Amino acid sequence: MVTPAIRRQIVGFVQKALGLSERRACRIVAVSRASHRYRPRREEPAALVAEMRRLAAERPRFGYRGLHRMLRRRGVAVNHKRVYRLYRVLGLSLRTKRRRRYAASPRIEIVRPVRPGQRWSMDFVSDHLTSGRRFRILTTIDDYSRRSPGILVAFSITAERVTRFLDEVAATDGLPEMIVVDHGPEFISNALDQWAAQRGVRLHFIRPGKPVDNAFIESFNGRLRDECLNAHWFREIDDAEAEVTDWWEDYNTERPHSALGGLPPMEYESAQLRTLPLA
Repeated sequence: MVTPAIRRQIVGFVQKALGLSERRACRIVAVSRASHRYRPRREEPAALVAEMRRLAAERPRFGYRGLHRMLRRRGVAVNHKRVYRLYRVLGLSLRTKRRRRYAASPRIEIVRPVRPGQRWSMDFVSDHLTSGRRFRILTTIDDYSRRSPGILVAFSITAERVTRFLDEVAATDGLPEMIVVDHGPEFISNALDQWAAQRGVRLHFIRPGKPVDNAFIESFNGRLRDECLNAHWFREIDDAEAEVTDWWEDYNTERPHSALGGLPPMEYESAQLRTLPLA
């Protein structure tokens, strides 16, 4: 969008570079002399500008519509078009990152699990300590019972560490027939591929850029972040491990799950196992 200020700059540049009069420069740029000479007399209220800057600093992910709603809630009678204009003039607009486009690939439907232990999902979550150092969390979930078989917190989790973690979990929970993962480097590694082949576990990779294909673990990770990671500050990795482990145990044994009729995952899984026919 070419604003009047930019048009004035263009006319001035043409005048200076070519040594033309204002009339000829305006004619070349296709701008009327009246528009070129016009100067707005209205000054924006300093209080409104200050409030918009303050709200934008408090809520950096809000667009102009969100800022307009917040202003109205605070009793500021202002038109949304005026908010948008100031939003652009003050440079408050967000920089959006374009999503990478992937080649289209056919979606392969996987069979819905009908019993606990049939299919797991696995993914990573990251957070940071108060010092700024980042750590990672490897999460797992049973897609049928929504129980999380295990969770791992560490600064670095390599593909080899993923396989050792799965073996540790298998010692008490066994292994599923299938594990659903994304295309992270740890999951597409030779180490995990060989581990799965040796233990008879199938790895199902979701479509690139489609986390909705791994909805169960994404939902679990969302609860983990909202109820645990966002609610605490971690000074040391041991603090993070303790808080995450406490939340994980509460999730499995105490926290009611809406998709399980209000039962915690552990209780729901036990009830389902009792109803399964003996092999």
